[in-house]
Amino acid sequence: MGMLRLISPIAVLACSASLCGAAESVDFYKGKQVSLILSAGEGGGYGSYARVFAPYFSARIPGQPTIVIQNMPGGGGIRAMNMLANNLPKDGTALGLVHSSVPFAPLYGVKAANFDPRQMSWIGSLAVASAMCVSWAKSGISTFADLRERQFIVGGSGAGSQMETLPTMLNSLFGTKIKIISGYKGGNDVFLAMERGEVHGRCGGLVSSIRSTRPEWFPKQMVNVPIQIAMERSKQFPDVPAVIEFARDEIVRSILELVLSPQEMDRPIVGPGGLPADRLALLRKAFHEAMADPAFIHEAEKQNLEIEEVSGERLAQIVARAYSMPPDIVRLANESMNLTGSNLD
Repeated sequence: MGMLRLISPIAVLACSASLCGAAESVDFYKGKQVSLILSAGEGGGYGSYARVFAPYFSARIPGQPTIVIQNMPGGGGIRAMNMLANNLPKDGTALGLVHSSVPFAPLYGVKAANFDPRQMSWIGSLAVASAMCVSWAKSGISTFADLRERQFIVGGSGAGSQMETLPTMLNSLFGTKIKIISGYKGGNDVFLAMERGEVHGRCGGLVSSIRSTRPEWFPKQMVNVPIQIAMERSKQFPDVPAVIEFARDEIVRSILELVLSPQEMDRPIVGPGGLPADRLALLRKAFHEAMADPAFIHEAEKQNLEIEEVSGERLAQIVARAYSMPPDIVRLANESMNLTGSNLD
C-alpha cells in the first residue's frame, strides 16, 4: 500500500503533463464547428478541393467536427492569411486553405502581409503543382516566342497572387510582353473573363484548376499552354518548355528556385501560430489519414482533382528554406516580381 500511495501522485503528475493533454485534444472537437477559410472566391479550384476534402478530413478528426467552408478572397490571398494569423481563434477551430504564394509575401516585404509563416501551424498540403500560362486559343498566342513578340493580356487577383507575380517575373527576367489586368476576385473570374474575351489568358494558372472547373478546355483544345513556369517539364505537357530552360545563368536559376517554391506546396492547409502541439499533431494525423483514404482518392479522381500529399512538417521546411535564402537572391526575386513595398487591400 505504501508503494501504491507513493506511485499514485507521480502517475497523476505524469498524466497532467502529457497524457491528459492528449486526451483533452481527442475530446476537444466533439460537437464543435471548424471554419475552413479559403483565400479564394467561390467557384474556383480552391473551392473544389475544399468541398471534396472537408468531409474526409472531418471524419478523421476525433470528435468529427463540422467543417464549414468560408470564402475570403482579397489581396491575392493575403487577407485570409492575415485574418487567420491575427484575428481568429488559435485553438484549432479556425484553419485556412490558402494560396501557396501567400506564405512568402512577408519575405518580399509586402506591407499588407502581417504574419510570420514560420510561426504558423502547417497541417499539410493537398497537392504539388507546376504553374503555367494558358491562353485562349482564339487569342493567337500559343508559344513562348509569341509572349516575347506580342502583347499577352492576362487577368490577376492582386499583387501578391501568382497570377500577377509570375507574369511580372517573366517580363523582368525573360523579356515577355505580358499586360496584367488586376482586380478579379479569383482564378475562376479570370477564366470567365477569358471566355468573354476580356483577356487573352492567365499566368499562374494550374492544370488542376482547369480540369476541376473547365474539364472540356484541354480535350477540346480551347486553350494553349505557351510556357510552363516550372523547374522541369510536366509529364502532362512534355512538348511545352519549362521556363528554367531559358535561364541564362546561375543567378536566374537561383531566383527561379525561390520564386517557384510555392509549387512544392499547392493547396496548403494551415492553422494560426500558438496551436497546442498535441492538437497540431492530431490534425496532421487526421490530414494524413484523410489523404490516404481510398474513398477520398476515388472522389478526387471523379472530380478531376490532382492530389499529392505534402506533410505539415515538410511545409514548415519549405517555408524555412525560403526564408534562409541569401539576401541578394531574395532582393532580386523581389524585384523581378515587383513586390517591393506592395500594399495590398
